[in-house]
Amino acid sequence: MELFSVFREAGIAALLSMLVTLFPAAAGVSYLLSPSEKRLAFLRPVSLAGLFAGLAGLLLGFINVLRAIWRFERAVDWKIVAVGSAEAMVPLTLAFGALTFAWLCVAIGMRRQA
Repeated sequence: MELFSVFREAGIAALLSMLVTLFPAAAGVSYLLSPSEKRLAFLRPVSLAGLFAGLAGLLLGFINVLRAIWRFERAVDWKIVAVGSAEAMVPLTLAFGALTFAWLCVAIGMRRQA
C-alpha cells in the first residue's frame, strides 16, 4: 500500500513524466511481438522522450526539495531532505528500468527476426 501512497502524493508533472517513461516499454513489446523496421524506427525517438521525461522528473523533484529548504524557517531536517531527494529519483529510475526492458525486447525481437 505504501507504493500507491507515493503516487497519490506525487504532483501532476511527476505523474506525467512517469507516464511518458512507460511509452518505450510499450513500444518495445510492440516490436517484440511484430518486429519491423518501422517499429524500430519509432522506438528510437520514443526512447529519447522517455529518457528526457525521466530527467525532467528528476530535476523537478530536486527543484521542489530545494524550494522546501529555502522556505523552511527553522533548522533544516536533513532526514526530510533525504526522503525528498529519494522521491525525486523515482521518475529517472522508472525511465531507466522501462528503457532497459524496451531494448531487451528489441534484442529478443531482432533475434526472432533473423
